[in-house]
Amino acid sequence: MQRTQIIENVCATLARIRENPPLVLSMTNTVVQPLTANLLLALGAIPAMLCDGEEAAEMLRAGANGLLINTGTLSRDQAVAMRTAIRTAFDSKVPWVLDPVAAGLLSFRTQFIREILSAGTPPAIIRGNASEILAVAGYAAKTRGPESTSKSDEACEAAKELARKNTCAVIVTGAVDYVTDGNALFAFGNGNAAMTRVTGVGCAMGALCAACAAASANALDGAIAATVLMGIAGELAAERSVAPGSFAVALPDAFDALKPETVRERIKIESEIL
Repeated sequence: MQRTQIIENVCATLARIRENPPLVLSMTNTVVQPLTANLLLALGAIPAMLCDGEEAAEMLRAGANGLLINTGTLSRDQAVAMRTAIRTAFDSKVPWVLDPVAAGLLSFRTQFIREILSAGTPPAIIRGNASEILAVAGYAAKTRGPESTSKSDEACEAAKELARKNTCAVIVTGAVDYVTDGNALFAFGNGNAAMTRVTGVGCAMGALCAACAAASANALDGAIAATVLMGIAGELAAERSVAPGSFAVALPDAFDALKPETVRERIKIESEIL
């Protein structure tokens, strides 16, 4: 995929979200729900937060456009609800996104993540930091709570294997973000260190992935769009803030201000690695 095509795909995805807002159902952790909802709204999407599996299934059958499964504060009851939502999304051809928070660190969530990935209902996108992607792919990985102890480039091969196995796109977030469909591997350099100092930015990106997947021609385009838009918004917010508190306020404003010309001016495509 050429640079021009990547840029135009991101811009087209942004335009489609603004013109026809996708309804994104986020079954996410309790810490990040307000930020997730606010960033979806600022991007132009419609957020929905449900915990009950039957209600989630009803909403997915009624016309929700994307589903996020985030394991940040996973409980056994929530796991049951998530299984129901995933099956309904897959049967309804609604793209779902997995954010495997702290995979490899705790046994219950790690087992749950592996179970849903082997259930025959693969996600459109898997998004995680390097340690999470390594763990989900079956490699030994060390985490410190939800934080990665590996650099994003250390998980590139694991990401490609994971993408091929699940026929999906995989995002590895870090100082450089990597996106792959199992064949091509793209590296993007947008973002700012301030994004790591506000709770929920990474988790909210999972919901953005669901919105972008719903508005894109395929999962890879959606994953690239979410990665680029999040990185650029993070840069804009950092330029308008002086500390984590003001950054948290500036981030939704930055998403609201995103325009195609902003993408064209600021996108940092580091490389495409075959």
